[in-house]
Amino acid sequence: MNNISRRKLFTAGLAATAGLGGLAVAARLARRYGLIPPDNGGVYGPGETLNYAAQRLLTSHSQAREFSRGMISKAPFANAVAPPDDRFKRLQAGGFSGWLLSLSDLKSLPIRSQITEVVCEEGWSYIAEWIGTPLADVLNQVGVLPQARYVAYYSADRNWWDSIDMSDALHPQTLLTWAMNDGDLPVGFGGPLRLRVPRQLGYKSVKYITGLTVTDSLKNLGNGLGSPGPEFGYSWYAGI
Repeated sequence: MNNISRRKLFTAGLAATAGLGGLAVAARLARRYGLIPPDNGGVYGPGETLNYAAQRLLTSHSQAREFSRGMISKAPFANAVAPPDDRFKRLQAGGFSGWLLSLSDLKSLPIRSQITEVVCEEGWSYIAEWIGTPLADVLNQVGVLPQARYVAYYSADRNWWDSIDMSDALHPQTLLTWAMNDGDLPVGFGGPLRLRVPRQLGYKSVKYITGLTVTDSLKNLGNGLGSPGPEFGYSWYAGI
């Protein structure tokens, strides 16, 4: 069976079982193809699995909408964040030169810009130009083993972290951004470094990135749910 016919069969099977209320059956079918999100447990687990599996099959190569410069928001809203702590201020004072890949190293890699929308589930959405280094180029620079399945990324803000699968990590629109519109990325918008994942809701585009971990499993990170978000009712996979 070729890939296209198998995809059609799998997608039709997911849709049919979901339409009949058989989410558990759909989850088992998704498991067979390795399309199980880390937050697959609990009462909402089968629905999370169906959402993730269906979107991965149908949209793995899709692009987030990009806009013209004339549509950039005139006064984008920066969510309130806690003041930078002393560790962040020390890194900032040193120009983040102590990182394994410094900001200057990142800027020497291929650069991409995109005008995309931060789609916030709480309504604070805006369009901006984001300039940075494709995450795929950073991963190629450091080297990634074939069994890698996820990239976890860490923030200086409240020691927050999140993760994405390799499909999003290697997508050309996923950027480690260090500039916005006409200048450096402002601290209020996540500067000096923010991960932009424009194919998912805004909370996946974590601010103040300080480190990355490439792994074949998320079970040993935090509570094994892919991020702290699912503990507060947010889906690990937030595709749009």
